[in-house]
Amino acid sequence: MAAAAATSAPIRSVQALVAMSNEEAKGGLPAVVEGIVTYYNPSEDTLFINENGIGVYVDATTDPALAPGDRVRVTGTTQSSGFRPSLASTDIVLLGHGALPRPVPATFDELIQARRDSTLVTLRGVARTADMLAQYDFRGGGRPMHQSAHIQLLTDGGYVEALVDTTDAAAVEDLLDAEVQVSGVAAGVFNGKYHLTGVCLYVSSLDNIRVIRKAASSPWSLPITPMSEIIHTLHQTDLSGRVRVHGAITYYRPGTAVVLQQGSESVWIGTETNKPLRVGDLADAVGFPDGRSKLLSLDNAEVEDEGVYAPVEPRKVQWAELASSRSVFDLVSIEGVVVSEVGEPAQDEYVLRTDGELLSAFFRDGAETTQSHQGTMKNIAEGSTVRVTGICIPDDSSPSSTNLPFSLLMRSTDDITVVAMPAWLNARHVAESVGLLLFAVLCFLARMWVVERRVRRQIASLAYAESRRSKILVDINNSRPLAEILERVTELVSARLNGAPCWCEVANGARLGNPPSKLGTKALRVVEQAIPARSGPPLGTLYAAFDANARPRREEAEALAMAAGLATLAIETERLYSDLVHRSRFDQLTDIENRFSFERRLEEAIHAARQSAGIFGLLYIDLNDFKQVNDVYGHRVGDLYLKEAASRMIKQLRPGDCLARLGGDEFAVVLPDVHSREAVEEIARRLEACYDEPYEGEGRLVRGSASIGIAMYPDDAATGDGLLSAADAAMYFDKQTRSRRGSGSGGQRDKEMSSENLM
Repeated sequence: MAAAAATSAPIRSVQALVAMSNEEAKGGLPAVVEGIVTYYNPSEDTLFINENGIGVYVDATTDPALAPGDRVRVTGTTQSSGFRPSLASTDIVLLGHGALPRPVPATFDELIQARRDSTLVTLRGVARTADMLAQYDFRGGGRPMHQSAHIQLLTDGGYVEALVDTTDAAAVEDLLDAEVQVSGVAAGVFNGKYHLTGVCLYVSSLDNIRVIRKAASSPWSLPITPMSEIIHTLHQTDLSGRVRVHGAITYYRPGTAVVLQQGSESVWIGTETNKPLRVGDLADAVGFPDGRSKLLSLDNAEVEDEGVYAPVEPRKVQWAELASSRSVFDLVSIEGVVVSEVGEPAQDEYVLRTDGELLSAFFRDGAETTQSHQGTMKNIAEGSTVRVTGICIPDDSSPSSTNLPFSLLMRSTDDITVVAMPAWLNARHVAESVGLLLFAVLCFLARMWVVERRVRRQIASLAYAESRRSKILVDINNSRPLAEILERVTELVSARLNGAPCWCEVANGARLGNPPSKLGTKALRVVEQAIPARSGPPLGTLYAAFDANARPRREEAEALAMAAGLATLAIETERLYSDLVHRSRFDQLTDIENRFSFERRLEEAIHAARQSAGIFGLLYIDLNDFKQVNDVYGHRVGDLYLKEAASRMIKQLRPGDCLARLGGDEFAVVLPDVHSREAVEEIARRLEACYDEPYEGEGRLVRGSASIGIAMYPDDAATGDGLLSAADAAMYFDKQTRSRRGSGSGGQRDKEMSSENLM
């Protein structure tokens, strides 16, 4: 094949490459094509080029510096994963730069049918999710290699993933619930068999996303909905067409699911039918496609048994092939050694070891028959070599993974058969004499029993520790209280070290865990492990105490090191989360609440006033002549002036009042607990008076003043925007009044005071 590829004439155009069949492309034929770059991501070796309106994917194994609009010549060989021909590059040459092809308007139906694959398209939709993603180089210390945004677009027809190359998290967050038009290269989302399960767009930057209509309001300003009422806003429209598939029944659980297989293709079918169906019969199923979990299946299906018996022969496989995700829902057969078995009322489980890995084989109540299988579980001795037949079921929703966790779903207890008995039950041991050797045999069996129990305890301890570690990671991800997480870390260490006391001392913080009462005496040997920080001094110390006469073991250092890593992750994640929360709510210069937090407090005040038929006040504050301070003394003095102004104003307010910086030299105050306009005016006068004394910074003496506008709820307005507008207008009236006083009969004195402001 390689020799044929080397001697054949190379493919010279993108059109000729795309026109090839998948089988032809798999031959690795030489190709030299030219085209315009429509998308390039060097961290993922992903490149799309376009020639005369036809696009193709290039596996960019070379590393050129490319940008959309570049014209390139790609040399390489054809390839195909089974979906569409593509190109594996060996060399990419930059020829020049030109204009990108005009994006083609596309619909969801065109994309899901792959009619626009690898083409630069535009698509309209509503951003249902907008999140930042990061790829990390764990071999290089966990440093982020590439950042991008993941946006789920709800279009007229279904969901489309938009993968946007950007690091601007704030701009991405602003897209949530907005109607947008996205320009990007259309591509598919696949399972392990390269069946199309969804659609995505590769977008070069945020410049390729145009906001058609912003979200009506921030989702974080929505009122709190009781959890029992969240279904009240559900509204769905599903225009998916029903499809019909044909194959042999390889699995049937009445009222739940059927699996059909034809050749190397298989599909999971969700159905509520309870009619008698025979495994092995040919059947038709009609239902609706469902790719929400990225596992291609049919839902709400009906099944008709043709009555023709044509059973599928289970394919013999190895563990690596199942883990590659290319056998999802296939009927397979594999051999392994029984490690353990668990019989439960609803299902039986056998844990097997094969190719050095563990897998679970289940038999669930109701498969093939509605009769219960309680008490029918085969009692297979641990260590027996068995052959298991069943349906390969993925354990998560990432079916394109190269290391997919999976289980085998058996149809009946007949799907597991013993191939060889355990070594300790062979004929040699049975034939041993029972006379003088009986005592030795009994001792041997007793020792085996002790070792087996020890191994079981070790396996159970490791399984328990891994389960606790996974729960700790979930708690860290869910931002559980730090003290609670660190206590669970110390409990994990105690479990790994056979109940040895373990505790943690956080730097400049609390002692958590279970320190022994005899701490500090010679009766104990204490082992400690620093909790390292990514930078700077340690975050704390982990301790474990043992009997002074007990010899040190390797497990002690391993358990503490593992726990220290978890503690580091928990502490630094909590600090990062707290910092992000503070930055989202407070102004970075003055450390008072920012505009986003102010708008939330204003809506809360409106809601509370409506509930109690009360009133409250709003002050809008603008510093006079602030631009002159910046122009004369510089922004450093201006910043110090703003900080001091915020500090003085907040001292004049009461507990419960909210002072916020709206931006620049503008501030606002929500006064929730007032009973009249006069009370609000009194607070406004106190705020004006706090500017009487000059401000000193960087050796400069600055005299300031402020214009203040007042608005009352509900007299001046009943909405947040209305109150802000009313207070803003009142502030400008106050500012104009001051200006007119400065140009009247006392104008000369006021001008002198204005000049003194900048002394």
